[in-house]
Amino acid sequence: MRNLISMVAGAAFVAALAMPALAADMTVKGEVVDIACATSKKEAGKGAGHATCAMVCAKKGQPVGIMTADAIYTVTGDYAANTNSKLLDFVAKNVIVTGAVTEKDGVKSINVKSIKLAN
Repeated sequence: MRNLISMVAGAAFVAALAMPALAADMTVKGEVVDIACATSKKEAGKGAGHATCAMVCAKKGQPVGIMTADAIYTVTGDYAANTNSKLLDFVAKNVIVTGAVTEKDGVKSINVKSIKLAN
């Protein structure tokens, strides 16, 4: 009996380590950006002046994110599917996004449930 309990506890521990951090729903406000340009080009990689380049990258299926004042959240799930097709109307615009937020190895992600233009 002791061995069975030890095995079950060990399996639960291993499963907990293998699972990503629990996702918590959160609302974030920021700009929809092409992550590569936003991180490498800094100020030149965002805003209206970079909208055309960001759109080209998004249409190619490059990772798109929501850039807030303190982080970039990589968009995952349905909104990132089909070469970001559901995000194209929001590229280089400020939005309010709600979704499940996770973080792994310092990279924040959001599985978008809803998105709307910020006022």
